[in-house]
Amino acid sequence: MKFLSLLLCVLLVKLSYSQNTDAQLQKEAKRRLKQLSTEEKIAQTCQLTLDAVLKVDEKGRVLEPLQLDEVKLKEVIKTNNVGSILNVSSHNLDLKTWATITAKVHQFYQLGETKTPVLYGVDAIHGANYVIGGTLFPQEIGLAATWNPALAEEMGKITAYETRASGVPWNFSPVLDLGRQPLWSRYFETLGEDPFLVSKMGQGLVKGYQGKSFDDPYTVLSCMKHFVGYSYPNSGRDRTPAWIPERQMEELFLPPFKSAVEAGALSVMINSGDVNGIPGHINHHLITEVLKNRWGFKGFAVSDWEDFRMLHTVHKVAKDQKEAIILAFNAGVDMSMVPYYTTYSEYLKLFKEAVDEGRISKKRLDDAVARILFVKLKLGLYKKQVYNSDLYLKFGSQEFKNAARAAAQESITLLKNDNNLLPLSKNERILLIGEAADNLIFQNGAWTHTWQGVDTAYNTVGALTIRQAFEKQIGAKNLHFEKGYDLSLVDGWETCNLLDVNWLKIEAKMADKIVVCLGEMPATEKPGDIRSLNLPVAYVKLIQELASTGKRIVLVTMFGKPRIVREIEPFATAVFNGYLPGDYGSEALVDLVYGKENPSGKLPFTYPKYDGVIEHYDYTNAEAKSGKNELNQAHDPQWPFGFGMSYTSFSYTNLKLSKNAIQGENDFITAEITVTNTGKTKGKETVQWYITDDFASIAPANKRLKDFEKIELNPGESKTVSFKISTSSLEFVGLDNKWISEKGSFTISVGGQKGSFELK
Repeated sequence: MKFLSLLLCVLLVKLSYSQNTDAQLQKEAKRRLKQLSTEEKIAQTCQLTLDAVLKVDEKGRVLEPLQLDEVKLKEVIKTNNVGSILNVSSHNLDLKTWATITAKVHQFYQLGETKTPVLYGVDAIHGANYVIGGTLFPQEIGLAATWNPALAEEMGKITAYETRASGVPWNFSPVLDLGRQPLWSRYFETLGEDPFLVSKMGQGLVKGYQGKSFDDPYTVLSCMKHFVGYSYPNSGRDRTPAWIPERQMEELFLPPFKSAVEAGALSVMINSGDVNGIPGHINHHLITEVLKNRWGFKGFAVSDWEDFRMLHTVHKVAKDQKEAIILAFNAGVDMSMVPYYTTYSEYLKLFKEAVDEGRISKKRLDDAVARILFVKLKLGLYKKQVYNSDLYLKFGSQEFKNAARAAAQESITLLKNDNNLLPLSKNERILLIGEAADNLIFQNGAWTHTWQGVDTAYNTVGALTIRQAFEKQIGAKNLHFEKGYDLSLVDGWETCNLLDVNWLKIEAKMADKIVVCLGEMPATEKPGDIRSLNLPVAYVKLIQELASTGKRIVLVTMFGKPRIVREIEPFATAVFNGYLPGDYGSEALVDLVYGKENPSGKLPFTYPKYDGVIEHYDYTNAEAKSGKNELNQAHDPQWPFGFGMSYTSFSYTNLKLSKNAIQGENDFITAEITVTNTGKTKGKETVQWYITDDFASIAPANKRLKDFEKIELNPGESKTVSFKISTSSLEFVGLDNKWISEKGSFTISVGGQKGSFELK
């Protein structure tokens, strides 16, 4: 009866809000806005980290276990009306602790002592990674390798469920930055290099997070990150300048964000770096003119960590903190992640001075706060801040773990399988080598239980390492493990030392096959900066020495970025790219190694062969022209975008176009292809449709991904897959930086088949 009563309460709350349209909620937001003083409005734009209201020792360090400082909490929320809290301090928390924190945070509003509820946000970027027992999925780069938006949506739903179970209704995800600079430390947080793939997978995450109703106990507000161009720094280092021409910005970097807005995203986090010399937080053109005015974005924009202040201290575009606030707020940022207790009072004071001086208009302040209040109304926070734990009986359930494992299975990409070495037989003796095979931190990467993800103390209880997953599958008697190398951080830089290779060679002689797992130390943001994509010398020597034994090697890589494997790939008979597959990626990998599941992952990026040559699949003809001969061989990646092998084979036949020309804006052509499983194993295949503009006023790309569909076929089964080609499929950003389509001839390609048509 208790559960039924709670459920009825939830349904009544939902019903009361579901009857309100966005227009009605915006009207209500403006009504509530009028009840706030200028000081209270300014406080709604202020976001503080949880540390700001925790007890600390005499050196300012947060006490463990966490203890809320009741005096600070009252000052921050009741007295100064701060509108948002984020973060978890130094590590993940259990549900009981979360319940205590969120109850205290919301107590002042519930007692009627403040007019506006607090909005709490957290980085749950590959599952509820800051809740003990939460389900961890592959990082976004691995999720993208599934080429399956339905899996992205499922990940979003489960992450939302478990995040909301902790009392947090706002998730700083998805990352929609384009993965085109693999040196960037946050590359693993992206959904790959192609804007169409990123758009579709990003929409899946947004839909999963937000569901059909924001004011639902099982959904969260999503947050698009990081608007825009953050992921393309010239130097490759985090938060350093990018130079992106307007045409490239419109055609490549903006579309994923526009798609997310269309999917209903209502919050966005701003790029911490600068583009073309303009720091993201003062880019009025992108934030106000494009996002808000052109696209009609109804939500609010939040800064990244301390980024208002950094306009003065780092970017040097503001002479002091007041000017920094003025520049960022007038550019269109609505909320500042201040985020410290020591600086928030200054923020409130300087902001009020700027308003009193007319340097921030009351109209602009009202617009920002109305957006924030609209989202809080949309989330139902005015009526219900947290829900009873009885509603979250599936938290950490086997059902959720199975979903994470399924996502990992579809993400892990088979890149090489000479002479059909895989799948292996369970009767063979395996020598498993690699520190990365024996610790969950290498499966998960950063943003896992802690910010950098390196603290093993918080590893998920019950989740298996690769070593443990092998033992579970084939038994300890058929597996011998050796660490092989030692990874560590020296002065913040990753260092790899090779252990006794002669002993490894002796052990190799007693094994039937060798499985080598290579990984990297978890890291993100500035601590994750690297100098090269090349592998440690120790890795190269390890593989070469093992190959000298004559035993066949299965190479498993778990990198957050495409590290250069050119020197070692020839020594491996089979290669799996595991990305960062999450807590259940180990079991997924072993299922694939032994053929319990069939690999179906496809690369979401072009895998580079050389450290100094960064290539993408949509290169122009000039990039393919070799200076060494007259052949178009300059484009030479290790593996191409969209590539991934299977234990079965697929044929593509009977490409048909419904007609050979599109006549006008409303006309279209239907393309069809027959895909057949010609092997002996059931498998999944991603059908990828590409279009090439044969000649254009702007040098056309080699090809552009325009649609894809993942299908599953039994042996001998065929399926006809179709794609509707319209004028919008043929558009590009032209000479005047506007989207256009041009008459002429085009080539469509799918699975090695090609066809031609015209736009008349």
